Amino acid sequence: MRAAFSDAELVRRAQDGDLTAFEELVGRHEQRIYTLVRRIVGQQQDAEDVTQQAFLSALENLAGFRGESSFATWLTRIATHAALKVIRKRKGLPTESLEAATEEEDSYERIPHPEYIADWRQSPSEVAARSETQRLIDAALAGLDEKHRLVFLLRDVEGFSVKETAEALGLSEANVKVRLLRARLELREKLTRAFGDESRRLSPPAHS
Repeated sequence: MRAAFSDAELVRRAQDGDLTAFEELVGRHEQRIYTLVRRIVGQQQDAEDVTQQAFLSALENLAGFRGESSFATWLTRIATHAALKVIRKRKGLPTESLEAATEEEDSYERIPHPEYIADWRQSPSEVAARSETQRLIDAALAGLDEKHRLVFLLRDVEGFSVKETAEALGLSEANVKVRLLRARLELREKLTRAFGDESRRLSPPAHS
């Protein structure tokens, strides 16, 4: 059964001209790619266009795919590039390469200190069960700086390893780790403001 084939086998078959194998790859990855792209670009129509363009680009360039990374990582990199081009076009910025846009190294010295510290009113599992939690999380994600949001989405949402995230974004592994830490801290701050118990709020320690 085709469903038993691995991505690597489907890629090999597609490279040999089996378009139904590529259609199977689309079916496996389309929802994941769309969800990721929607979180990057924000708008449904743009997300649909970028998702379609990502798969078209993957098909056009499939012959050159050599399997140095997984198909999922390669496809995510294509989709991320396409999504960032949309964002830069909106802002009137040049559609430069992802590497050029993200090559600046973050430093642990620039990690922000938490300003809002409080115990949550409910446990994390209770918070996760609340209907509005996903909306609040999506809003918090949307408020992150683009370069930190991308790392968080790939590493913590998509489940990529640090190495895979670095490959997908054209970053060093060290930079991925720093940006991920910044994203996690900022998200925790935003969610604590939403779910924290004001009566149990602590004053942040003095920072030098």
